[in-house]
Amino acid sequence: MKPRPLPADPMIAQLVRQARAATMGRRTLLAGAGGGAAALALAACSTGSATKPTAAPDESDSSKLVRWDNWALYIDVDDAGNYPTLDAFTAETGIKVEYTEAVDDNNTYFGKVKDQLALGQDIGADAVCLTDWMVGRWIRFGYTQELDQANIPNLKNLIPSLKDVGFDPGRKMSVPWQGGFAGICWNKEKLPNGLASVEELWGPDLKGRVGVLSEMRDTMGLIMSDMGVDIAGDWGDDEYFAAIDMLEKQVSDGQVRNIKGNAYKEDLINGDTLAAIVWSGDIVQLNAENGDKWEFVVPDKGGTLWNDNFLVPIGSPHKANVEKLIDFYYDPAVAAEVAAYVNYITPVAGAKEAAMAIDPELANNQLIFPDETTLAKARVFRTLTGAEEQKYDAAFQGILLGS
Repeated sequence: MKPRPLPADPMIAQLVRQARAATMGRRTLLAGAGGGAAALALAACSTGSATKPTAAPDESDSSKLVRWDNWALYIDVDDAGNYPTLDAFTAETGIKVEYTEAVDDNNTYFGKVKDQLALGQDIGADAVCLTDWMVGRWIRFGYTQELDQANIPNLKNLIPSLKDVGFDPGRKMSVPWQGGFAGICWNKEKLPNGLASVEELWGPDLKGRVGVLSEMRDTMGLIMSDMGVDIAGDWGDDEYFAAIDMLEKQVSDGQVRNIKGNAYKEDLINGDTLAAIVWSGDIVQLNAENGDKWEFVVPDKGGTLWNDNFLVPIGSPHKANVEKLIDFYYDPAVAAEVAAYVNYITPVAGAKEAAMAIDPELANNQLIFPDETTLAKARVFRTLTGAEEQKYDAAFQGILLGS
C-alpha cells in the first residue's frame, strides 16, 4: 500500500511516523509457560484477606508526581525515547510522570504486589493498567481506591457501552485505557480463501501450523463462542470443560503448534504458523512492518473484547494526580494521538473525529475505531468467581505445560 504524504504539522507528522513504525503489540506476555509461572498464576487467584486495607492519605497537593505502571509499548514514544503526550501533560499540570513498562502479564504483576496490597502498603505505583478480569479481582479484594469523578470532567467522553460494567458498576474504581479484540488471522499468501471460524483452524491442511494465545480468556473465549456459548452469559463447568477437551485434543493431535503470548508474532513472520488466535492491534502493526500479509477477523460466532483499565492501588499517596492524568487522556485529541501509535481501541468518544486530522485511513480502521456492527461480534468473557478462576486456570495451565 502506498503511504500518503505526512501532515504538515510537525507534531502530527511525527505521531503518524510512530504509528507506522510501531514494532510490537502491548501484550508482552511470558512465552513458553513453565512450572513456576503456572504456580504463580494459580497462587495469584487467592481469595484475598477478610479485612480490607485502608486507602493511603492523598499527598497530591504537596507532591506533584504520578508513578504509572503499564504494558510494554502501550503509549506514544518518539525517536529519542520520550513520551510526547506525557511531556505535554507535565507541561500543562506541573505533575511529573515516572512511566514504567512494568506489566508483562496480569497474573505475574499481581503476584509481585499482592502481599503489599493486602497490607495497604505503597507498591511503588500510583496508576496501574490491567485487564478487566484482573481489575475485578483487585476491586473485590479492596485493593483499589475510589475515584473522584468530579476531578475527571472529561470522563463524559467515555463511550456509553463502557460506563457501567459488571466488575465495576458506575466506574467508581476504574477507567478504561485501551481495548482490543481477540479473533483469528491467517497468512493471505498461503491461505488465499481465508478463514471464517475457529473450527476452520482445525482443518487437516493446517495441521501443525496453528497458534493460540496463552491468555486463557481469549483462547477459551473464542473456542467456546465457536461451540455456541455466549461467553458473557450464563455458562458453567459443562461448557468450559467441553472447550478444554477440544483444545486438548488439538494440542495432543499436533494441530496446534504453539501456545504463546506476544511471541506468537514471530511464528507468523517466519511461517511456522499460518493461522492463529491473535490480538487485533498486533496484526495492524505486523502488516505495517512486513507488508499486508495477514488478514484479521472477528469470527461471526464471536470473538473476545477486552479493555485494560486505570486503577489506583490502595497504598498510593497520589490519587488526585492520577485523576488529572486520566482527565488529560480523555481529551479526544490526546486519545487520538495515543491510538495512532498503539493501534488499539480507544474508549474515548470523539477520538475518531480527531484522528481524521492525523490519518483518515487510521480513523476508518475497524480494529482501532470499530463500528457497532464490528463490536456486536465480540463479547466480554464473563466475570469469574475466585473458585472458578482457580479451577479454570488450572485446567488451561495443564494444557500449556503439556504442550
